[in-house]
Amino acid sequence: MRTARSLMSFVLVAPVVALVAAGCGGDRPDALERKAIAEEGFIYGLPIVMNYAVQYSFVVDSAGAEYKAPYNVVSNQARVFTWQDTTVVTPNSDTPYSMLWLDLRAEPVVISVPAVDPTRYYSVQMVDGNTFNYGYIGSRATGSEAGSYLVAGPDWQGEAPAGIKQVFHATTQFGLTIFRTQLFGPDDMPNVVKVQAGYKVQPLSAFLGQPAATPAPTVDWPKIDAEMVKTNFFGYLAFAMQFAPAGPEEVAIRERLASIGVRPGEPFDFEALPADEKLEIGLGMKEGEKKVEEAVTTIGTEQNGWKVGAAFGDRAFYNGNWVLRAAAAKAGIFGNDAVEAMYPMTKALPDGTALDASQHNYTLTFPAGQLPPVNAFWSVTMYDGKTQFLIKNPIDRYLINSPMLPGLTQNADGSLTIYIQKDSPGKDKESNWLPAPDGPIYMVMRLYWPKTEAPSILPPGKGSWQPPAVVVAD
Repeated sequence: MRTARSLMSFVLVAPVVALVAAGCGGDRPDALERKAIAEEGFIYGLPIVMNYAVQYSFVVDSAGAEYKAPYNVVSNQARVFTWQDTTVVTPNSDTPYSMLWLDLRAEPVVISVPAVDPTRYYSVQMVDGNTFNYGYIGSRATGSEAGSYLVAGPDWQGEAPAGIKQVFHATTQFGLTIFRTQLFGPDDMPNVVKVQAGYKVQPLSAFLGQPAATPAPTVDWPKIDAEMVKTNFFGYLAFAMQFAPAGPEEVAIRERLASIGVRPGEPFDFEALPADEKLEIGLGMKEGEKKVEEAVTTIGTEQNGWKVGAAFGDRAFYNGNWVLRAAAAKAGIFGNDAVEAMYPMTKALPDGTALDASQHNYTLTFPAGQLPPVNAFWSVTMYDGKTQFLIKNPIDRYLINSPMLPGLTQNADGSLTIYIQKDSPGKDKESNWLPAPDGPIYMVMRLYWPKTEAPSILPPGKGSWQPPAVVVAD
């Protein structure tokens, strides 16, 4: 999932030049250490702060444009994104979303799902405040049968009661749950709505028919936006860390952060620091941001002009690799584990030439018997290469996916060609037309529940199946 552009642009513009003019002062080794801690702390904390920004927009700021629902309430969206949706970059137009932000402080919750037709893919992705994917429910993970699942916070030590199929443990007290329900076509939306109506959440006490637990204390949520993050990044990190007990791999970085005044639940005011400390911390954060940006460009392996990789997982997946976690969040926070979905992406031909539909027409051909190997479904989605938004087009088509195969035209040899261009390729080829912008192109291939047996895109970057190259078709 890609979040709103305003929430992802945590670019630091601290007045470093002014701070240099103020002088750094103090003992130089101490200053260098402050800079190093700030750099590491920024990389460690970026996903946590980004997550809090989304949390604030989705469930705290009830007057905001992106507000979804209160805590522990499912918000269903009975639609897919179109060109008119410009708050979310690189949106999925395959699956209507349902959103649920969990508050696990008072007691665990129980998520119940209905029986879903086995031919319809669905997934329930559980992401905590550390941006760890700590669990999955759905077609791949648990099957298509109805069931109830318990989700507990980091401090809960109870046993699973009768009627619970599985217990999931978040590493933080708050977390996002993302439901994706496959849509077969426009006429299928009423069926998706029926599935969404079966997504339920309730406190464990209600599930057991017992008195409710004592409510958790009210939280004084600090307002956050992109501008405020620029001047008080570590203040937000300190706030968020109080709801995220340190794991074994976090103890050392937390101790180092504490040495510069960044402690869980305690205020941190960057602007109130002495000029020399502001200088070194500001420089460290800028260096941390630079490293994250560089890491984003290295995610994945180049295959026929497509970037193929995986950067999302649970605590064990990252194992203290804060650079990878930060790069993953910056590239597209809340992405799926590779076993759930793979996302090959391209902006260029195999030789590195940028895709530009104002200059060329292109084709993408899957050889006979070599469609993307998935257990669920695949899609190829078109975006504007500048904005990464879906594009307005005369046939209101934003993707070509496997549910559309019966209406697509195959070549005589059994291969499938997709025509990628800004103008219609002609009525005889229009069924296979993926409309492109009048300019730079950005395409994302989505492989939901990729197959593990050969041919497979797994393991990421080393699989036996690779996306075919986009070619110029002038």
